[in-house]
Amino acid sequence: MIENLLMGDRRAVARAITQVENEASVSIDLLKNIYGHTGKAYRIGITGPPGAGKSTLTNKLAKLYRQQNLKLGIIAVDPTSPFTGGALLGDRVRMTEVELDEGVFIRSMASRGSLGGLSKKAKEAADILDASGHDIVMMETVGVGQSELDVAGAADTTIVVLVPESGDGIQAMKAGLMEIADFFVLNKADRPGADQAVMSLKMILGFRPHNEKTWLPDVIKTQASEGKGVEEVAAFIENHRNFLQRTGGLERKRKARLERRIREIVEDQLRLDFWNSERSSELKNRIEVILQRQSNPYDVAASLIKDFKTNSLLR
Repeated sequence: MIENLLMGDRRAVARAITQVENEASVSIDLLKNIYGHTGKAYRIGITGPPGAGKSTLTNKLAKLYRQQNLKLGIIAVDPTSPFTGGALLGDRVRMTEVELDEGVFIRSMASRGSLGGLSKKAKEAADILDASGHDIVMMETVGVGQSELDVAGAADTTIVVLVPESGDGIQAMKAGLMEIADFFVLNKADRPGADQAVMSLKMILGFRPHNEKTWLPDVIKTQASEGKGVEEVAAFIENHRNFLQRTGGLERKRKARLERRIREIVEDQLRLDFWNSERSSELKNRIEVILQRQSNPYDVAASLIKDFKTNSLLR
């Protein structure tokens, strides 16, 4: 399967992503074996509030890139129901212009409770698409609210899509969007209030410290459903990519991404090792004591950690 995946076989790519998403026993070996073949694809993150037009913009960008004969991978993350755990994987419904194109691989993924707008497995799926020869990997997040911004850590260029009704620049600052955006797209720019929204965003951006060595985000108006402004968005992505390569920013971004990734792997493994059945039972046994105020959460946590460290040393 790995051999077929590296040759770009669509079925092998689909199977590999499924195994990673389902945490199959072979998934870690799969990711280890393909890692040496990653690093070539440019990763674009597209985020913003629900209904801003992220899927439509992704569709139009994909169509434009295909005209340049580039091979694309698209990861569209949809929200998961808190009641059933299922998801309506519907973002691809809006990508009708490219869904049947052999040069475009679209994968819908459920967020599975991830608060950062991306599925935890979306980053590993991006590695698979990278290794299988895709020139560009686009990651579209679920509609973000406040504090749901981890796409910035997974992408080389991050686009925040807004609409005139998204609020003013202050609201964007509250949501943390000003820090993560490499540039903004104000979609549905034919609606009332579009010009005021652009002016507000640009005014807020103007307060950021800036010199010739730093990238200053800009705001682009689009009507993605009509295809208007999409070429300008692609040009801005290319400008940002050139800037990162010229200043060494791309290498710095990818180093930071790799460090975060290793930290996540370590934390996940430690969590699994720590909460074995014996320690989970011990915690449940002590809950009543804590409720009776005969102990406290801090002492119990310290005791469990001490037990974990002791057992680790004995092993």
